[in-house]
Amino acid sequence: MDIISCLAQEFDIREDIAQRVAALLDEGNTVPFIARYRKEQTGAMDDQKLRELSERLDYLRSLDKRREQIESAIDEQGRLTDELRAQLAGAQTLASLEDIYRPFKPKRRTRAMIAREKGVEPLAKAILAQRRGDDPMKLAAAYIDEEKGVPDAQTAIALAQDILAEEISDDAAIRANLRALVRRSGMLRSVQAKEGENVYAQYADYREPLMRAADHRILALNRGEREEWLKVTIEVDDALAHQTICRAVINPPSACCEIVREAAKDAWSRLIEPSLEREIRNELTDRANEGATRVFAQNVGQLLMQPPIRGKVTLGVDPGFRTGCKLAVVDETGRVLETGVGHFTLPGQERQKAAAKQLILSMVRRHHVTAIAIGNGTASRESEQFIASLLPELPGVKYMIVSEAGASVYSASKLAAEEFPEYDVSLRSAVSIARRMQDPLSELVKIDPKAIGVGQYQHDLKQAELEAALDGVVESCVSSVGVDVETASVQLLTHVAGIGKALAANIVAYREENGITSRAQLKKVPKLGPKAFEQCAGFLRVRGSNPLDATAVHPESYPAAKALLARLGYDVKDIRRGGIAGVSARVQEIGAGKLAQELGVGEMTLLDIASELEKPGRDPRDELPPPVLRTDVLSMEDLVPGMELTGTVRNVIDFGAFVDIGVHQDGLVHISRMSEKFIKHPSEAVAVGDVVKVWVVDVDQKKKRIALTMVKGRM
Repeated sequence: MDIISCLAQEFDIREDIAQRVAALLDEGNTVPFIARYRKEQTGAMDDQKLRELSERLDYLRSLDKRREQIESAIDEQGRLTDELRAQLAGAQTLASLEDIYRPFKPKRRTRAMIAREKGVEPLAKAILAQRRGDDPMKLAAAYIDEEKGVPDAQTAIALAQDILAEEISDDAAIRANLRALVRRSGMLRSVQAKEGENVYAQYADYREPLMRAADHRILALNRGEREEWLKVTIEVDDALAHQTICRAVINPPSACCEIVREAAKDAWSRLIEPSLEREIRNELTDRANEGATRVFAQNVGQLLMQPPIRGKVTLGVDPGFRTGCKLAVVDETGRVLETGVGHFTLPGQERQKAAAKQLILSMVRRHHVTAIAIGNGTASRESEQFIASLLPELPGVKYMIVSEAGASVYSASKLAAEEFPEYDVSLRSAVSIARRMQDPLSELVKIDPKAIGVGQYQHDLKQAELEAALDGVVESCVSSVGVDVETASVQLLTHVAGIGKALAANIVAYREENGITSRAQLKKVPKLGPKAFEQCAGFLRVRGSNPLDATAVHPESYPAAKALLARLGYDVKDIRRGGIAGVSARVQEIGAGKLAQELGVGEMTLLDIASELEKPGRDPRDELPPPVLRTDVLSMEDLVPGMELTGTVRNVIDFGAFVDIGVHQDGLVHISRMSEKFIKHPSEAVAVGDVVKVWVVDVDQKKKRIALTMVKGRM
């Protein structure tokens, strides 16, 4: 198989580009580095497409490796023919390769093996030939042998039929046709497996065409089966399956036809159907896994890229009942200014509430707090009501409900050991909550992405594939924003392209001992060699004597950047003033192609340099709508159908999106109510973190369910 040609065709790119991308990956370059700094070689492919190409490249290479293994195994048996070699070379999927290999694959002791040991294989071949005039009973008479366990002709025919059934089952073409039949007309069926209340009631008697089975339903059925509440099968029209096999093996008219027909039925019911059911169930699960992983990774990426709330001194509140609410004030950079504890969530605490009020008012006024972040966990509603009651005395202060309780505590516990060993978990969580509001990316990278409450069925997915996808998304997000080396945590640096955990720890240790005032100084960090420097340098921001060190211009392009500035009549020092307006326009006036050739760089690289000189260190998150800060409090009891609200998308799943409308219970916008036009997936209409206008459709107080719509007339 020509892998490069396949990649070029599948990704609709030129073969030379596919070849260069493969070479860049093989050289150990990271996807963010290739996407940002090797655009001329990749045709400006984005990081998502590069990751998909990388995964496909790995698959095709593993397919070729398996092809070689199978060819070698058949050759060792002395059964490799030119026809088989051609079939193996033409196989495009692992399933088709395994179908070809099936007749040659070592098997456990089967009924067909036993029949061959009894010497009836020639009889099976004679029956399959279906010659006119052959009488199967007369043919079988020659194979009667008491010593071998063949007492009569009928037994010989039954044994021959076992051989025929296995040979039919092992026929690659027959299996391919049956596989297509099952995919085309099969039905996914589930029934209740045992009595008792469970969450799978809707699947207790469920039937759906395989072709229409949605990923989230497949995952739900799998979980129900795993928990033994459901029995799941694939239903296929047996008559159609038999007909498909018979078209391939029956050659009438012959008295042997009926024996072959019975062998075909046996092959289907005993060998092929169970095997194909397992295979196609696995295919469905793999597809659902892939889709859920993709949605989960997309949601995590959008969550990480939520706009930071900059320049605000923030009070973090970790809600609690018995032990009180932990409070932490952090400045604009996340540095802790003051901590405390307030008791205001339980009834009958009037004295404690009065004391808590004075404590919070004094903390806010003393440190000029302008934003309050409240953790979304136990006692958060009571905390929100109490904080909101104070806002009339704190003009200009707004609040926001932040995070999931589990994620906050987890984040705090990781933050804890290194930075605040003297704080308890709740107090650390208060700090983490405040910091997450200020900069979601820097704080959320401390959390295992699987612990973030977005996506669906994440604990049921293939964990290795999920982790790889999430790691890639986090790496892309961190690289697109850039990292300030002077303040970055080990966790944040770990996700910079080319660094990793050990090297991140080395950078922080070196920084604390020596300080870092230039990108070039990074080369002195232990274990940070030339390749690692090449991969990470462009994504690290250092605010020192060289203004280019604080931009996304890669050190390898510094000579070109300085030459461009000189050509336009500027100096590197001019960047310090917040960027040089009009650089891109000047480049276009002169001619980007001509100027790129003059400076010895690619045209796309030149345009990137020009853009960066205009807006050095630009943060893509700044272009997004800011998060919603609140001053009022709503409850489910306040909601009525038709009410218009503004909310924030918290999770996007296959059948809709959950939106936070400020009532401590996210509402669901079903996919059918997301857009006036048809959409295949909710991600076409919304993303995690989007601020959207919604209308209340229905409120179920008992079940704590809220139905919303984004299309006003679709109630």
